[in-house]
Amino acid sequence: MIFFRISAGAVTYRSSTLLLHSSREFRVAAVLAFSFLLCLQSIGQSAETDGSETETLRGTVVNSVTQAPIPRALVYSADNRYAALTDGDGHFEFTVPRQQQSSDAGGGFMYSGPAPRVWGFSGNHVPLALMVRKPGFLNPPPEFGSEKAASENDITIPLLPEGIIKGRVMAAGAEPATGVMVQLLTRQVQEGVLRWVPGPGVQANSAGEFRFAELLPGSYKIFTHEWMDNDPVVQVPGSQVYGFPPVYYPGGAEPSAAAAIELDAGQTVQADIEIQGKPYHQVRIPVANADINNGFSVTVEGQQGSRFELGLNANEQRIEGMLPAGSYTVQATTYGPNSVSGSVSIRVGDAPIQGPTLMLAPNTNIPVQVKEEFGDSSSNSSASWSDGKHTFALRGPRLYLQARLESVDEMEPHGAALRPPTPPDDQSLALEGVPPGRYWLRVSTSRGYIASATMGSLDLLHQPFTVSSGSSAAIEITMRDDGGELDGTISSSGQQNSAPGSGPGPRAFVYCVPLPESAGQFQPLVVSEDGKFNAQMMAPGDYRILAFSVPQANLPYRDAEAMKEYESQGQVVHLSAGQKTTVQLQNVISAE
Repeated sequence: MIFFRISAGAVTYRSSTLLLHSSREFRVAAVLAFSFLLCLQSIGQSAETDGSETETLRGTVVNSVTQAPIPRALVYSADNRYAALTDGDGHFEFTVPRQQQSSDAGGGFMYSGPAPRVWGFSGNHVPLALMVRKPGFLNPPPEFGSEKAASENDITIPLLPEGIIKGRVMAAGAEPATGVMVQLLTRQVQEGVLRWVPGPGVQANSAGEFRFAELLPGSYKIFTHEWMDNDPVVQVPGSQVYGFPPVYYPGGAEPSAAAAIELDAGQTVQADIEIQGKPYHQVRIPVANADINNGFSVTVEGQQGSRFELGLNANEQRIEGMLPAGSYTVQATTYGPNSVSGSVSIRVGDAPIQGPTLMLAPNTNIPVQVKEEFGDSSSNSSASWSDGKHTFALRGPRLYLQARLESVDEMEPHGAALRPPTPPDDQSLALEGVPPGRYWLRVSTSRGYIASATMGSLDLLHQPFTVSSGSSAAIEITMRDDGGELDGTISSSGQQNSAPGSGPGPRAFVYCVPLPESAGQFQPLVVSEDGKFNAQMMAPGDYRILAFSVPQANLPYRDAEAMKEYESQGQVVHLSAGQKTTVQLQNVISAE
């Protein structure tokens, strides 16, 4: 969302939010394409209609890459009072009533539309929310930059042309793979780490063709799901069954062979894939201790991480399906209270197999032990939590500490959270129902700072750890309250470079990024109108202080390699326990 403030002789703006494009939100946001908040201020300028009660707002919708005007784009207000199509030169205009000074000293009129469409009318400030829709164009996130308005009531609205990845899936070198599922992976930042996140999937049509549209600039990968050749016309009962294992573009059999597609705004990439048929054989794996009432999932991982599919036959209490020759790890997990999991390794040759019994065992509960080294022991805060039947008092670490686990596996995201209290006086902490795997610990606090988090000799603030069936090692967290204080200022030249407008609001967005191996912890800060920022109770350590003109929701602050591009920018500071450090930033990194 872009905020515009209109005053005599100038129009300025500032960016406020970032478009998040998970598979579902991505498509919804693309339909809306672009939104911005237009703030009118009555300033005694001459009316452009036949009376002083109205004024005319003009604008131009342009392609943010080529700057070419976009004709026939629909510009409309969120409350549906105004709507217009841009002309051949991308121009539009609205005539709107001027807002009169409110005679009520206590406030003004509030319009409330469907969430989050809520704007306040107060005094002589008139917010008007407009949106733009045009097929083939998207809302540019703040980090891609935005266009400045021209002057007075004439604004320029940029739309980002969509990227497209399309292609054709061919089987056996000639036949189109009708109906095969093609999966998109997007490169995104999660918790400061670059990860390949599963995106939408599409089925190839009768010609084997697929198409992913409405894509933002970025890195993508595509692969085909496993596909069985079940054509009843050519399949003879009892004959050999053939299937097509997953293929990662441009032609690899495992995820590491997938090539990243670097997509620019408005670019169309052709990505054809050829899949090869292989003989498939019946696989049956008995399951012991399976409680399918709580939900049951099966994952099958082949050599080098490729994924296959097997299902659960609940009546026979077994996992079954078909697989090509190879070695596999089959893992089963149930969900809900008292969750269990287990895995077996199998090898498929050139005949059906009966695998070993997969034994399900309770998932691991990992104790979390907190050592408080607070200098200020006067805090006696408390709160309560209810499960709908009972109310529990919360004290100590339960009150201020949040911890969860995040899977290292990008293709099978799962984790665990702190279990709720059980008896009324239960103040113990534990991560509940953790299936075997490798995890990152993600922990935050509203009191003091996290001085350390360890499991044995592992530093869990910087290293992942492995959970195996029956493991019971505890996580040990040390809390302190002698954090350092950072007091900073952005120089006037830096503010001018960073501030998209002269209206009120943040002049920049500051991020304290710990250097590799530093004990510091990432912290975002907002700069006030006078160019100042402050952070207290920061974990001691070495930081690079970076200032940006727009929010950086996708800053890969945990990825040392990705952060190298900022080595020549910002300022490096050392924060000591209980001490105050002052920093003055001379440069603000622009989004353009």
